[in-house]
Amino acid sequence: MAQVLEFKLPDLGEGLTEAEIVRWLVQVGDVVAVDQPVVEVETAKAMVEVPCPYGGVVTARFGEEGAELPVGAPLITVAVGAPSSGDQTEGSGNVLVGYGTSEAPARRRRVRPAQPVPAAAPRPAAPSGPAAPSGPAVSSQPVTSGPAGGSTVTDGPVAVISPLVRRLARENGLDLRKLTGSGPDGLILRADVEGALRAAQERGTSHVAPAPVPAPAATSAPAPALAPVPAGAGTRVPLKGIRGAVADKLSRSRREIPDATCWVDADATELVRARAAMNAAGGPKISLVALLARICTAALARFPELNSTVDQEAREIVRFDHVHLGFAAQTERGLVVPVVRDAHARDAEGLTAEFARLTETARAGGLTPAELTGGTFTLNNYGVFGVDGSTPIINHPEAAMLGVGRIVPKPWVHEGELAVRQVVQLSLTFDHRVCDGGTAGGFLRYVADCVEQPAVLLRTL
Repeated sequence: MAQVLEFKLPDLGEGLTEAEIVRWLVQVGDVVAVDQPVVEVETAKAMVEVPCPYGGVVTARFGEEGAELPVGAPLITVAVGAPSSGDQTEGSGNVLVGYGTSEAPARRRRVRPAQPVPAAAPRPAAPSGPAAPSGPAVSSQPVTSGPAGGSTVTDGPVAVISPLVRRLARENGLDLRKLTGSGPDGLILRADVEGALRAAQERGTSHVAPAPVPAPAATSAPAPALAPVPAGAGTRVPLKGIRGAVADKLSRSRREIPDATCWVDADATELVRARAAMNAAGGPKISLVALLARICTAALARFPELNSTVDQEAREIVRFDHVHLGFAAQTERGLVVPVVRDAHARDAEGLTAEFARLTETARAGGLTPAELTGGTFTLNNYGVFGVDGSTPIINHPEAAMLGVGRIVPKPWVHEGELAVRQVVQLSLTFDHRVCDGGTAGGFLRYVADCVEQPAVLLRTL
């Protein structure tokens, strides 16, 4: 006789404790195989597909698209050994390869014949997870009642995938059915929603939905007085998901790391020429950020104090014998920092290819937690935003970050004469616990020397 096994949201690794349901990949009544992805979730670090370790028939799904569930909350239940499932036995494959399930199924029960359920019957809700966001989730797919009292989604074109886009539209009272998406197959992107809101503001109209009136407090104690919010004062945006993760990490960095910043202007004319000559020789193109990364790894070999972290409990500085180089990448989901593993062992061509791969994956929202963690030093090329300088906040728990501004023509004294040269500002923020200013200045000066005279790198190759 068939058994119903409950599959819970597994531990996704790297300290993540919750995830948001982006898209269900199965419906109630579907037959699933062992290790078949059943749901796409979004964590504070990446979007991942969660495979089910059981083979059988899906009897229930828990949580609507857009709902946030904690690790350990039920995701689906699967009838194992039912005739329609091919009498597959339970098993566990690679549940998020490299992570696995955190524990054995906590609940098993016999399959009972499904009872007729009225169309208005609610779907099961995760008892231990947080409540779903207020208001219905916007979707282009109509929801109907499915077997075993669960809700299923009928076939049809998917106009919106990201729960962030749905939430942005919902909070501003925007009807997504009236938008034409600019993404693949008409997919509605965040830029489409923001553009519609800007157009509405320019027309003098508003899409903002009226705020719900709060219910009276159930307690007899008087609630604390709140300052009145002026009309049109703004919108509250929850600090959650990737924005919340960034906020937590940056706040922790400023709390725990006594950072200092030094900077220098450098003549990058020869570096730009060297890159142009390399690319003119044929073969794969070399990116400028790859050359800067190569310079960073050479500088860290000379100043290993900056390729380290501080173990506060042991009161020790841990110096790494490898360079896992993080780099800042702007995506639709926000700023993320993918990590190039063993950057010190890659040449400029290999670094260019890995930067391109990680950037493309980041913009598609497909980076894994492992590709977003474990960095030992970060390179931040904020010059792509058209700015000259910045004082970067260290990517905790690393010890330093190199910031690179835009490369622009400026007056410069070259070989004793005033000339127009390609100038860049370099800034280094470092943890003052791991080294003093002399070491940090030496690192930055070496980087600037390599930028000004790329041949300096030949001594380290």
